[in-house]
Amino acid sequence: MTEAVIKIEQLCKDYFTDAGTVPVLHEVSLKVMPGEFVAIMGPSGSGKSTFMNILGCLDVASSGSYFLNGRDVGEQSRDELAQLRNQVIGFVFQGFNLLPRANLEDNVALPLIYRGIARDERIMQANIMLNKVGLGKYHHSRPNQISGGQQQRVAIARALVNQPKLLLADEPTGNLDTHTSKEIMELFNELNKRDGITIVLITHEHDIAAYAHRLVRLADGCVVYDGPVDGDPHLQAGHTHTGASA
Repeated sequence: MTEAVIKIEQLCKDYFTDAGTVPVLHEVSLKVMPGEFVAIMGPSGSGKSTFMNILGCLDVASSGSYFLNGRDVGEQSRDELAQLRNQVIGFVFQGFNLLPRANLEDNVALPLIYRGIARDERIMQANIMLNKVGLGKYHHSRPNQISGGQQQRVAIARALVNQPKLLLADEPTGNLDTHTSKEIMELFNELNKRDGITIVLITHEHDIAAYAHRLVRLADGCVVYDGPVDGDPHLQAGHTHTGASA
């Protein structure tokens, strides 16, 4: 039987402040199988950013269980979590987080340094990924010499260079115009269909979520919808992209 990439059961997250306990996530359960493309939506304060941090092993739950690629996240030490992140997860963020003084191939190769891969091998793998996202001829360029959409493609190549089981994308089109957003989402779609990469995407934009095959909607820290994208009544309202202009 195929093992879930993500298996979460009854997950809760509370923050403790001077004013008392602030509950953020309430008994969230979720299973994501290999090859799925899942969008997570919810208004500000719904808990989606906290949830993404927990999925990415950047934060820990207050209670409940989280198994990532078969490993119990709650049982891992800090060093083991760092290793798990590096081996299993590729991250794509709204901000591209590229090193401005490094060329594109060095930016993409960065995660391989932490795995002790020799430089020649790192550069070869980085260029394979740059070719995959359509930027092979720019490998010696620096981030400020390419467009915002191209920078996000570099960030995707960097996320893929370790051949992760899971790609986590947090508002990856938030800084992009409508046309460029469409190009990035078509790239995600291609990576999911062609290469079978499991993708979990957080977005507040309905037309971006529509690229996924499954939608999980959060409200007040609870899952209020989990099913096909075209079965969610919110997505039938005809919302349009409102990304930043280039």
